[in-house]
Amino acid sequence: MRISGYSYNEINEKLGVPKSTLSLWLRKIILSDKATARLRTRMRQGVLNGFVKRNKLQTHEAQKRAKLTRETAQKDISTLTKESLRMIGVALYWAEGYKRPVMKDGKERTGHAISFVNSDPGMVAIFMRFLRETLGVTDTEFRIAMRLYPNINEQIALKYWMNITNLGKQNFTKTTYLISTASKQKRPFNRLPHGTLQVAVYDTARFHRILGWIEGVKNQS
Repeated sequence: MRISGYSYNEINEKLGVPKSTLSLWLRKIILSDKATARLRTRMRQGVLNGFVKRNKLQTHEAQKRAKLTRETAQKDISTLTKESLRMIGVALYWAEGYKRPVMKDGKERTGHAISFVNSDPGMVAIFMRFLRETLGVTDTEFRIAMRLYPNINEQIALKYWMNITNLGKQNFTKTTYLISTASKQKRPFNRLPHGTLQVAVYDTARFHRILGWIEGVKNQS
């Protein structure tokens, strides 16, 4: 086996002879070029396997640490106060809401709507909680519009977003179907499985109130 280019590990696994004994017995054997080449190939493969095993172990340990960190950090967030909910809602609208005044014929219109668009169900839910609890928006005031890609089933998406928003079908307006020109309709089907959602409330006073809160936050910078 040694003459054929088998390593001490391989011989040990097949025959159960300790590697120290094999080294003593076989140390004077001169290997052929073919046998030496086999050993070198095995060594390279062994090193590669070691790297793969180590990377898998490191990945597993990293995932465990990440999970523990998240679970620990999650406990840092207690029940939201009215003020913290207001600040979260303001920050979300500052980042994702429509803030530019509506213009017509070069003049700013007096009527403005709160409009928030996102695909993250958690973000949509917390923003709607902000509207309900901080601004007193009632269910009948919400106008919800789905923006879907052609591969998304509208009825499945509707059921999904009705559950997230805790609203009925009567709150949903006509669905908009989008085709990404940049991706040439090659967007992965599972990237946005339920599309994006527009949450709208047609109330000018509340719109300007949110913008005022945003300006108040800006003044703290």
